[in-house]
Amino acid sequence: MSTAPDPPVVVTRAESRGRGLCGELERLGLAVVHWPVIGIEETDPAQWEAQRCAAGTFDWIVFTSTHAVQAVTDALPAPPAGVRIAAVGPSTCDTLRAYGWPVDLLGYGPGAEGLVHALGQVGVRNRRILYPASSRALPTLQEGLVRLGADVVRFIAYRIVPAALDLDACRGAIEHRTVGAVTFASPSAVIELERALGAEDFRRLLAAAPAVAIGPTTAGALAARGLAPTIAQTPTLRGLALACHALLRAHPPRGSNHEFSVC
Repeated sequence: MSTAPDPPVVVTRAESRGRGLCGELERLGLAVVHWPVIGIEETDPAQWEAQRCAAGTFDWIVFTSTHAVQAVTDALPAPPAGVRIAAVGPSTCDTLRAYGWPVDLLGYGPGAEGLVHALGQVGVRNRRILYPASSRALPTLQEGLVRLGADVVRFIAYRIVPAALDLDACRGAIEHRTVGAVTFASPSAVIELERALGAEDFRRLLAAAPAVAIGPTTAGALAARGLAPTIAQTPTLRGLALACHALLRAHPPRGSNHEFSVC
């Protein structure tokens, strides 16, 4: 007796087919539907000039996302001599190393709080720290480092902007309950999916398909909307995919129409 296929997992990240979270899910045998709700815009290269010139004067550069790594390594192909590098988690660390940058310190646990704690352990009082951030970065990291006595220069390395969705297709999937789970890799994805769909359809979607968050900060954005998401055990795209896989295997959706188009 054959079993019906799992309904697809919604990926809200902007990424290419077969790569990133889409690729991780597909390698686990899960179907994917792509609803990218945010886009990434690079900062004007002219605005990088001052940071390029000053980079060698910092004691640390701290990275809290792979997008920040890509933006900085585009402007600085090699790490400045004598500057130590800190990464918020495994994905950011792996991306830095892929670009040939050493990682001197990894955050203790997920999120900005874990990176603040790690830097506090090594001591950053009176140290200059360059923080290449997104346009929507929460103040947690900067405020935490300032409390530790660091001199923090926050620089907008990339901008997060809304992306247009095919709302008719999205609302059709909500109406016919063809989605198995919805993944969120950042608080911005939560904010923008709710904005795009409207609060009512956003609630309808996540009442039928469980939300899966990459880490506690993203989970907090969902909790603020009255949702109790599944949280990945490790805050990586692989961890997010594994959480979806385990969720769908443990609680297969019932009564949904499994006709769908995948990315």
